[in-house]
Amino acid sequence: MSQTLCEMSESEDDDIPQLSSHTLAALQEFYAEQKQSVNPGGDDKYNVGVIEEDWQLSQFWYSQDTALRLAREAIDAAGEGGRIACVSAPSVYQKLRELCREDSSVYIFEYDRRFAIYGDEFIFYDYNHPLELPEGIAAHSFDLVVADPPYLSEECLRKTSETIQFLTRGKILLCTGAIMEEQAAQLLGVKMCKFIPEHSRNLANEFRCYTNYDSGLDCEA
Repeated sequence: MSQTLCEMSESEDDDIPQLSSHTLAALQEFYAEQKQSVNPGGDDKYNVGVIEEDWQLSQFWYSQDTALRLAREAIDAAGEGGRIACVSAPSVYQKLRELCREDSSVYIFEYDRRFAIYGDEFIFYDYNHPLELPEGIAAHSFDLVVADPPYLSEECLRKTSETIQFLTRGKILLCTGAIMEEQAAQLLGVKMCKFIPEHSRNLANEFRCYTNYDSGLDCEA
């Protein structure tokens, strides 16, 4: 009886389709890429784009050159040992950390929980609740706030502005559409800079940077 069952089992196993070594390798590579996109680590952890854009969350990453330019501006504006808050601006946060400035304190305020891989520097943030922040985040505790509101709307900018004004000790670096220039000036007292930021993907709307201090971003078009 047991011999018959064994023979049947072997016969059934022979009928199960087997993946070729090439197909199996491709499948393993696919799963590895999926795991990496969700939980990147190692030296690539802070690379801009290592976490893919989610268009449903209105995510559009800066180009490498723009992220670097903004990160360097943030370091200069915050000063030695300065504290920098990146509000809905993960590309700038990643580039700041890629520069490995040990003397700078940098936090990322972000709705997308994939960025929780950055540990204690990740602060969950929903612009719809602009002042719902952890108790450990004190008012006016950042030398510079870099913010990139996710949507080009007066409501989004107004609510994000509440967060910015709560966090900053004074300096603000805002990145948003050119069409928001008037509202940005009214809400935050910022002016448009000459530097024009670029994204890894071309956007339909013209994008600009704004500051409320004398910025290096105003030195070039």
